[in-house]
Amino acid sequence: MSSTVGVPRETNAGERRVALVPKVVERLCARGVRVVVESGAGLGALIPDASYAEAGAKIGDPWSADVVVKVTPPTAEEIGRLSSGATLIGFLAPLTSPETVTALRDAGVTAFAMESIPRISRAQSMDALSSQATVAGYRAALLAAEHSTRFFPMLTTAAGTVKPATVLVLGVGVAGLQALATAKRLGARTTGYDVRPEVADQVRSVGAQWLDLGIAAVGEGGYARELTEDERAEQQQRLEEAVTGFDAVITTALVPGRRAPTLVTAQAVEGMRPGSVVVDLAGESGGNCELTEPGEVAVRHDVTIVSPLNLPATMPEHASELYARNVLALLELMLDDAGTVAPDWTDEILATSCVTRTEGDG
Repeated sequence: MSSTVGVPRETNAGERRVALVPKVVERLCARGVRVVVESGAGLGALIPDASYAEAGAKIGDPWSADVVVKVTPPTAEEIGRLSSGATLIGFLAPLTSPETVTALRDAGVTAFAMESIPRISRAQSMDALSSQATVAGYRAALLAAEHSTRFFPMLTTAAGTVKPATVLVLGVGVAGLQALATAKRLGARTTGYDVRPEVADQVRSVGAQWLDLGIAAVGEGGYARELTEDERAEQQQRLEEAVTGFDAVITTALVPGRRAPTLVTAQAVEGMRPGSVVVDLAGESGGNCELTEPGEVAVRHDVTIVSPLNLPATMPEHASELYARNVLALLELMLDDAGTVAPDWTDEILATSCVTRTEGDG
């Protein structure tokens, strides 16, 4: 018998995304999978229940499904609603919220964390961290332009010429590259920096300049490793000098499972030109700017410091669409010809992304 996939309504404050969209529901139904969507699950992304019903889903209780797909980690109450032997897929924060994984294990649930998908070529279609970082990077550039007291593009007017703004992006993973590309489209002169020197060509590929500070910290899985104390001190000194010359600084640097590294010191902010902007995308992990107030917009030394939380949720339509495609790709890896979830535990992607597994799964 085919498996049932449940899609609950997200309950976290400000969360507007939904784990599956109607186009993906159609694909699953075509595979013989039964889909149950909680009433109102898609409203935050402007998707009515009727659209899910037209795609072949049933509107009802998703928590008794064989597989439940979410965006954000489940609450204790939601874990209690999962059936023993069920499978859960979503962002589960296994490194920073191990208690969630423990609760899922105790409940007899097999859980796959989307942030644990290995960054290998075969898993690119499932890489939800990258898809959501694309949204965050785009929005970060817009926020920098919104809070800036100056134009981003060069303007030639009857009153004279206005020089383009200069934008520095610190940390050029997916979010950073998207921020650079978007700021470039807005007309700014863009520069990127990362402790991984191998990404310099990617920075140049989006029309930006590369800031070389002479410090390299290549880590595993496409991430930067944590800097040594001496490297961190040297980086901060050189960054302080560089940051003060830019109109806007966007920071995206993260180390998985650790506090975000401090890249923009209070002294650097003080040295920035009045009216400049810092957009800190690492606020949820403590922030890359020393003066960041996570979730707030603060003005220090006449510099605006913006630290938005969960930026992808502010663009729920496309963020949900991209995330749903990631989930679909992972589900299709698990489905057999009859539409039943039957994970092959020898598969690297499934073995790596699984954070808790019931005895019945072998």
